[in-house]
Amino acid sequence: MHAFLGCRGDVYGGGPRVARALSIPAIGRAAMMKLPRPVYTPRSGRPPRRRPVRQGSRVILLRGFGLAVLAVQAIRRMRGGAQSQLMLGADGKLWVVKFQNNPQDVRVLANELIATRLAAAVGLTVPASEVVEVTEWLVANTLDMFVELPRGQRQRYVSGLQFGSQFVGGLMPGQVVDYLPEPQLDEVRNLAEFAGMLCIDKWAGNCNGRQAVFERKPRERKYRATFIDQGFCFNAGEWTFPDSPLRGVYQRNLVYARVTGWESFEPWLSRVEAMEAGTLWGIAEAVPPEWYGGDTAVIERLMEQMLRRRSRVRDLIGEFRDSDREPFPMWASGKKIVVPRQFAEVSGVGKFVM
Repeated sequence: MHAFLGCRGDVYGGGPRVARALSIPAIGRAAMMKLPRPVYTPRSGRPPRRRPVRQGSRVILLRGFGLAVLAVQAIRRMRGGAQSQLMLGADGKLWVVKFQNNPQDVRVLANELIATRLAAAVGLTVPASEVVEVTEWLVANTLDMFVELPRGQRQRYVSGLQFGSQFVGGLMPGQVVDYLPEPQLDEVRNLAEFAGMLCIDKWAGNCNGRQAVFERKPRERKYRATFIDQGFCFNAGEWTFPDSPLRGVYQRNLVYARVTGWESFEPWLSRVEAMEAGTLWGIAEAVPPEWYGGDTAVIERLMEQMLRRRSRVRDLIGEFRDSDREPFPMWASGKKIVVPRQFAEVSGVGKFVM
């Protein structure tokens, strides 16, 4: 059995398109009944703990380390360079799933989990993020579960532990768009959070433009921004920090127009600067080892760099403030930094890399 389900409009596509409700929990349960018992994969480099493994209807308890959502159905491919799949989880929720053998880099999965949870830790609006288990049976019995490679080649998605970002809008009717005209953008409920997300993007060295989608519930007039696509933090698969004033920023200055000074970055900036090491290590520990090659020294080095960079966030924001883009017109500033022409071009910034 294989059922294809979709929604009207590419929700993360261009222009104001409406996401209709998807009636899929019953189909998801039917699909799940045909799934074999999953293989339990450790989510840490530690030896498995000697305790029973429980399988509920919604999540898998992996030996020795935490929970993973079980994917029960693939719905459709998402736009973007990572060639993600929209999938139904056994928890009844929709997940945008990035696979280990995506065309960008396997570390993109680790970047997504770490940066999204760092943003959530300081109180920003980001989708829920989880490890998603995709079984070999589901990959083998689903059409179009292939990664498109250069020169017309294709490779089947690998099974195992993948990254899942909860689909904005979910199963409920409403409207989700990735572009708003200026009058509506200026009325976004949480517009101030763009300054907060800038703190995370500068801290984590996001080398892509800041991405966001806008959602409003039925009968609501104003939208709320949700910050998506953290895959190019830490310079994608390089895990370096080539800082530049216009990297990791939103393409339209309007979202920063109300910034008047450092107080506009609160409380998020202070939370970044005061974040305890234990919070960072706890987030890093949740990353499956196969997402970074199993070398714990590599991810430890990344976290140590992040701890040191907490004190640099203000300087990095200051460089953006002083650039010739002039993003904060209400913030009095002194000198200006002339940005090289290749970094000043923002025509491609809005393209998703989901």
